[in-house]
Amino acid sequence: MGTANTVTWIIGASSGVGASSAVALADSGRTLVLSGRRAEALEGVRATVEDAGGTALVVPMDATDDASTRAAFDRIGAEAGVVSEVVFCAGMNVPKRHWDALEIPEFQAVVETNLTSVARGIAAVLPGMRAAGDGRVVVISSWAGWAYGRGAGVAYSASKTGLLSLTESLNDQESANGISATVICPGDIDTEFVDKRPTVPDAAARTRMLSPDDVARAVAFVLESPADVCVNELVISPVHSHSYGK
Repeated sequence: MGTANTVTWIIGASSGVGASSAVALADSGRTLVLSGRRAEALEGVRATVEDAGGTALVVPMDATDDASTRAAFDRIGAEAGVVSEVVFCAGMNVPKRHWDALEIPEFQAVVETNLTSVARGIAAVLPGMRAAGDGRVVVISSWAGWAYGRGAGVAYSASKTGLLSLTESLNDQESANGISATVICPGDIDTEFVDKRPTVPDAAARTRMLSPDDVARAVAFVLESPADVCVNELVISPVHSHSYGK
């Protein structure tokens, strides 16, 4: 169970899995820090957390920008304290997903959001976690990061696959400092994210997807696990529709 001294930073908290994770952790005793680009949406999530008896601090930021990330991290340190847990939920994909339509600027933007921003956030929190002798990192990847996702796209699949190596390298190098990392690989999730697919799923297809709350329960399970337990990887798929990428 978290305590008031447990500062949990959720990046990508304005909607989807990030928002649901904040609500799932609202009554855990943690101080939740909600980050993302959409300040108004973050305020709505904070209100929901506080209505459930939780404590939340809104710190808007652009996770793809070094200066914005550093400024947000410094503000968290000043207003909440050392980050004990960090959950990475921000993600991006583009409609042009095949090699015959690949645009390198779009590829770079997807990799920056899905992979580089996670490395940037981890690098920010690691010194404090090392000094404290503990810490948890939870990264939302995708089924397309765990197994090849035919429709997920060149950039998305590459970036999400990279998160598996990123988290395992963290476990390999930082477990001696009491730090553990988990990568969660969900199948299709019914969020606004799927509205950006080349073919948008209809209502019937969405009923066969996971909900953000389904994945948020997995996030809470990892964070509530004993400190000496590392959940390296979780793969989650909807029972009625095995999925191969967003």
